Parts: sequence; structure tokens; C-alpha cells
Amino acid sequence: MSRRHPRAAAGFLAPFCLLFLVFFVLPIGYAVYQSLLKVERTGPLGLGEETRTFAGLHNYARAFGEPGFVDSLWRVLVFAAVEVPVMIGLATVLALMLDAASARGVRFFRTAFFLPYGVPGVIASILWGFLYVPGISPILSVLEQVGVRADLLGPDTVLWSIANIVTWEFAGYNMLVVIAQLQAIDRDLYESAGVDGASAWQVVRHIKLPLVRPALVLTTVFTIIGTLQLFAEPLVLQPLARGVSSHYTPNMSAYSEAFANNDYNLAAAEAVLLALIAFVLSFGFLRMTSTRVGR
Repeated sequence: MSRRHPRAAAGFLAPFCLLFLVFFVLPIGYAVYQSLLKVERTGPLGLGEETRTFAGLHNYARAFGEPGFVDSLWRVLVFAAVEVPVMIGLATVLALMLDAASARGVRFFRTAFFLPYGVPGVIASILWGFLYVPGISPILSVLEQVGVRADLLGPDTVLWSIANIVTWEFAGYNMLVVIAQLQAIDRDLYESAGVDGASAWQVVRHIKLPLVRPALVLTTVFTIIGTLQLFAEPLVLQPLARGVSSHYTPNMSAYSEAFANNDYNLAAAEAVLLALIAFVLSFGFLRMTSTRVGR
């Protein structure tokens, strides 16, 4: 029986390992491989035969030499610096409110908060796009009636309009993760704290927030990675917003290089660089949180 156990475990793990290899490891390896190549064309005007040669880090140097790509990196980093705290803070507040409520409407509000997550990002961007366009948006009409003129699709404001869409889409999902952790807390801890005279805020600060730390760390990592991968929302708003270019985010830049300029090697290099940045930020955050716990 002892020999069969490793075989049985290997049999259960084999499908996952195969799918993980085919759909995760191999695409990453292929992207890295493409980023190390360059295309050379022979003949007059470069219209002759194409040959692929090893380029080393040439494509990575080209990526950092592209002002549009470098600006897009800074843009999503600024976006993440604002969006991550707002997203996690809002999700945590919503989860705490629903966990403390005892009315019958808790299930309704929980579903209502989560419902935007079921709307595809493209559809959500189209819906909010109508709310941002002057002459169509009821929001802008109301603001104009009170003397406030706002350009939600201007070069200086469109990034935060996109942040509003992203928050609307994913705050409910993160809230659901946090509230699941809250509901797993032993209610006897609350009763003991109440007997000791702890206020509601003290219960939140000293019991609820420390015990939902794993959920907060998980949702923060997901949000960091998601904000760096910003693509669908600015792409949909591009025809409406003059400030959104084809290189507005790193993903849009890689997409443009690959499918508009047919430069797949540069696109692969930009994709690898973005993946490395996401890796450094997410694992850096995990390392920082684990260090604080260790202290």
C-alpha cells in the first residue's frame, strides 16, 4: 500500500501539472524566448527574406528607449499607488459594515456589491463611458446645473475615471473575500471583548482587522497585479478620450507593438518587463507583510 500512495498522488497531480506546464510555463518561456530575438530583412528596402537572430537584451533596451512605454509604466505605478489603498480600504469597510449588520437586507446588499464583478470589463467601460460623455451623461448634466463643469475624459482626469470603473468592478469581489474571513472568526471572541468593556471600534481594531490580515494580504496582491495589467478599460475609452493613446498602459503598448507595428519581439520584451515589475511589487509586499508578522 505504501508504494501505491505516491503513484496515486502522482496520478491526481498529473492533470494539473500538465495544464500548468502547457498554459502557464510554456507561454512564459516562449515570451522570454521571443524577447531575445530580432528580425533582420534582406534585399532592397528590407523587402527580402526574413531571418531571426539572437538579440540578447537589445529588445529590452529598445523598450526602455520608447518614451511611450516608459510613461505608461510610470502611469500604472501612480495608478496602483492610489487605486490599491482605495480598493482595499473600500472593500474592508463594506465587509465590516455587512458583518456588523443584522438586518434582513444583508444578503441583498452583499449581492448588490458583488454584482458589478459579474459584468465584463468591456461592458462596464461602455456603460461608464456613456456616463462620462458630455451631452449624454446625466452626471455631468446635474453638475452643470449647479455650476460645476467637469471633463471626466480629459487628459488629466481620464486615469481617475478609469480608476472609478475598476473600483466599481472589483471592490465587491474583494469585499466578498474579506467578509468570508470575517465570518470564520469565532463569535466568542466578540462576547469576551464585550464583557471586558471593549467598544465596537476596539473590537474592529484589535480583533477583526488582525484576524482578517490573510484576506487583506491576498486581496492586496491581487489588486497590485490587476492594476498593473490595466488594458480593457482604457482601450474601450480610447475613442472617447483624447488623452488615451495606444501606449497609455504597458499592456496597450505591447498590444500596439505586436498587432499594429508587427514587432512581436519588442512586444514580448515589454510583456516580460511588466511581468517582472508585477513579480517584484507583489512578492516585495508579501515579504514586507511577513517580516512585520515575524516581529
